[in-house]
Amino acid sequence: MSRILLIGGHGKVALLLEPLLVAAGHHVTAVIRTPDHETDVGRTGATPLVADVEAYDFDHLTNLVSGNDVVIWSAGAGGGNPARTYAVDQDAAIRSMDAAAAAGVRRYIMVSYFGAGPDHGIAPEDSFFAYADAKTTADAYLRRSALDWTIVAPSTLTLDPGTGAIDAAATASGSVPRADVAAVIAAVVASDATIGRTIRFNTGQTAIAAAVGG
Repeated sequence: MSRILLIGGHGKVALLLEPLLVAAGHHVTAVIRTPDHETDVGRTGATPLVADVEAYDFDHLTNLVSGNDVVIWSAGAGGGNPARTYAVDQDAAIRSMDAAAAAGVRRYIMVSYFGAGPDHGIAPEDSFFAYADAKTTADAYLRRSALDWTIVAPSTLTLDPGTGAIDAAATASGSVPRADVAAVIAAVVASDATIGRTIRFNTGQTAIAAAVGG
């Protein structure tokens, strides 16, 4: 059993992930920004913890992650405000990586997106640019860190039922159900073979455990 700190615990993927992790025997603390979400998170079996990671400095974040075995970053500003997107998806994410290193929490899983990277191709005037740029910077920082990292990079998310199968060899972004993204993250937690890998994927025909390499 691991102690897992899931940052962004009320997201659609996170709410699907939490019961999977709890069922696997992990203790899951789900960080949320508002007390209004405590009931939803509690129903999953995770323990809700109200904390504003956007406002937390390095020391606060180090204290937050201390005592855990795994950090999963699934938080995001939700778009619409470039300044807040950079504050959360880039700056707070990077602070959490430094905090994990300082607290001795080596395992770090980042939820990113398929197209993140220096060649993301989003024009600066596009409303999506801030997100693409912030995620690209945060992912690159994580890859340079000494953490035992994995980047989970799904394509466009849907609310379709999960299939339990993905295509992790895809070269172009498609779509994937959120339920399968949650299952991929749970498989990554279970497999140290995913350390040091960026797993980009669409929905597909390969069972998730086999596609992830667990």
